Amino acid sequence: MKGYYFKEIFVCEMCGDKTDRHKLLGQRLNKSQGFHPKKKAGISVSVFKCSNCGLIYSNPQPIPLSLQDHYGIPPESYWREEYFKIDTQYFSGEIFRLKKLKNFTPGMKALDVGAGIGKCMIALENAGFDTYGFEPSKPFYERAISGMHINEKKLKLGTIEEVEYDDNFFDFISFGAVFEHLYHPAASLEKAFRWLKPGGIIQMEIPSSRYSISKLINLYFRLKGTNYVTNLSPMHRPFHLYEFDLMSFQELSKRVGFKILFHEYYVCRIDHFPKIMHSLLKKYMKLTNTGMQLAVWLTKKT
Repeated sequence: MKGYYFKEIFVCEMCGDKTDRHKLLGQRLNKSQGFHPKKKAGISVSVFKCSNCGLIYSNPQPIPLSLQDHYGIPPESYWREEYFKIDTQYFSGEIFRLKKLKNFTPGMKALDVGAGIGKCMIALENAGFDTYGFEPSKPFYERAISGMHINEKKLKLGTIEEVEYDDNFFDFISFGAVFEHLYHPAASLEKAFRWLKPGGIIQMEIPSSRYSISKLINLYFRLKGTNYVTNLSPMHRPFHLYEFDLMSFQELSKRVGFKILFHEYYVCRIDHFPKIMHSLLKKYMKLTNTGMQLAVWLTKKT
């Protein structure tokens, strides 16, 4: 049984704005809600949106007594079966973009934050990087070494709060599908920038707080007479704690020495609507930058 304690949040994790003036979006259950959350029993937390930078978060923040309650599970129960196959195209688009943004030379040092079973590390290594990583889940870490044959000397077991690397060591750091899981994202990013060389690049893909489908589902809940929202999943898989707006990074850059090199929005999958609507919804999200994922590329100022 998972145990939590609940921590009240007084300032926005990204921009520092006081939370007492933020907009309440609604409630989120500690389980998958479906389309009829009023019929389900459970614990709910309030979901807010920062009035200054658009960050979506829960308040209070549910924090597990043990991180392994969330991630100390067999990898097969977290990812679909096809995820475990080696795909030569995995992370290829990101590597292509990276080499357009930065002059690449073989042997440049890369770090994968939250390496999972090591797929991104393999892709970066195959692309010519000297690649390192760390992973907080012991089962994922063990599978990366035993199943994916990741070099044990290059992969650490631990959280971003626990691990350490030399300052100005890496040319590239990836936070692929990780940043939204961190309880203190701004502090974590600031620590990663210490490890990054001047002129180095940090890349991440994160849930967007502008996602149109979430807004449509939230409207449906309102019409059904409930104040539930579909944003976040802090107490159930995939344990997303935040949804981000580009403004969150623009505001944080004023305090931390980086600039935004490039950003784009990914439409991603549409699972909640009839297929006949998919084409129209995807076109709308592409035109309005309201897709599910936001990808940002940040560089450390020289």
